[in-house]
Amino acid sequence: MRPPLSRRSLVAVAGTVVGGALVLGAVHFTGGHAAPAGGNAGRPEPRAGLVSAPPVSFAGVTWRDYHSVLLPYSADGPRESGDGPTFGFARTPSGALLAAVHIVVRAHALWGPRVFEPTIRNQVIGPDVVVLLEATQHAYESRRGDRPFGEALGRAYMVLEGYRWLGYTPRAATVDLVTAGPGDSDVTVRAVARVQVRWENGDWRVLAPPGGAWGGSAVSVPSAEEYVRFPHGGGR
Repeated sequence: MRPPLSRRSLVAVAGTVVGGALVLGAVHFTGGHAAPAGGNAGRPEPRAGLVSAPPVSFAGVTWRDYHSVLLPYSADGPRESGDGPTFGFARTPSGALLAAVHIVVRAHALWGPRVFEPTIRNQVIGPDVVVLLEATQHAYESRRGDRPFGEALGRAYMVLEGYRWLGYTPRAATVDLVTAGPGDSDVTVRAVARVQVRWENGDWRVLAPPGGAWGGSAVSVPSAEEYVRFPHGGGR
């Protein structure tokens, strides 16, 4: 029998599966209730040496459905995209932001190894890449049940609501991403996750989270009021 992937078991955002939830760190599904991910009492400190980024223009940005998640596309990226891995981001603040969103979403176990494995192998960097890949593979297998190997596990239930720069240079950037999804009793649950990107080999790539777990880089938040809201398809 396939383990059910209910709407409430896919709580806020993209990243890795923790206890059956779709997470970019701060909340996860535990026995029918959304709960804070452990071990993080507050937001991580920003990286030193980064400068403030200029505002990102969303003129010309379109939003497209990706397994029920609306993702932004523009002239700054991605250039190559489809159901699988995506790449080709401009060396601009907008390109860095788009890369952070697309790469982290596609590194999720829900979409199956044909998506998350090449995404993590080719677009995620740093000392914890192997740990992240192994954790994602384990999460996929633990939820696959009798599905054929490689088949996606289901759809996601999350909305990109906002972001806030911690800093940007043409070589590296750090951004907080806020996402929202349904928690227990239809209560909206929000998480803010810190994502670092670096420019390597002609494209932006995401730095693997410490210990290969997005939860170490994220916390729950009550609202997105302190963040720049994504227009249209994202934070409406």
